[in-house]
Amino acid sequence: MQETRQDRVHICEVVARDGFQNEAVFVETADKIALIDALSETGVAKIEATAFVSPKAVPALRDAAQVMAGIRRAPGVIYSALVPNLRGALAALEAGADELNLVFSASDSHNLANVRMTSTESLRAFEGIFGLARAHGKPVAVTIATSFGCPFEGPVEARRVLDFYRRCLAMGASGMALADTTGMGNPAQVERLVDAALALSPATPLGLHFHNTRGVGLANALAAYKAGARRFDAALGGIGGCPFAPGATGNICTEDTVHMFEEMGVSTGTNLSLLVSLSRRLPGLIGHETPGQVAKAGRSCDLHPAPTR
Repeated sequence: MQETRQDRVHICEVVARDGFQNEAVFVETADKIALIDALSETGVAKIEATAFVSPKAVPALRDAAQVMAGIRRAPGVIYSALVPNLRGALAALEAGADELNLVFSASDSHNLANVRMTSTESLRAFEGIFGLARAHGKPVAVTIATSFGCPFEGPVEARRVLDFYRRCLAMGASGMALADTTGMGNPAQVERLVDAALALSPATPLGLHFHNTRGVGLANALAAYKAGARRFDAALGGIGGCPFAPGATGNICTEDTVHMFEEMGVSTGTNLSLLVSLSRRLPGLIGHETPGQVAKAGRSCDLHPAPTR
């Protein structure tokens, strides 16, 4: 089937949270703010600006309140914050987050490694956060990590993921996301799970959060798109990873993802040239090269002079 430009894809940029959380070098607060402000001008639909987590657990994001307070808000862009508990949710709301993002794992072992609770215990703890958000008139999105496989348990049954999905919807989630936390998913699996999730609640926005650990991140994104998903998390330069998951390398790369969809004729509403420019500056902030490809090779439309005889 040939896609049309009406099949709009929405990009949630996660470099400032998922990207920086796993970096050995602390990115200065002013640099984080400047990057988020620049990303606000690229046309991305949402920016996950930071996480209100324990500074001891994730020191790279110890400046969450300063970052959220210091950014310049662009009209039409949602500024989201990841929160692990009621305390973090209150801090995020006080700092002006537009949306709270709750994350828990479909597998108990990964959830225990991450937050020292089982998956069901995390869901119970979310009830207070949903109540707080309702009182402040703010939406709550939920991401189900390890939806496509757990680094400790292996495959996660789709029915378990979908049961958690239903329970989150019943609690009042304004949006949902399925995350492939360590890149264990494959396109056929992705297509099946996305199709099933959309069938549960077609009107609920569904996002996909893919990591490129085994090199199939964009293939999985394409499979999700074919199944009907239109929202994707991505990180500038393809950096990031979960500090609590062995072998979790970077997210799918924002500029690579945008380039793929735009070349297919699918609009992302973003300025690819600006994204590439920002990505090329990223190594200066984190002290190493990034895995993204388009920033290195250029866009497909960036032609070169033909060799002369």
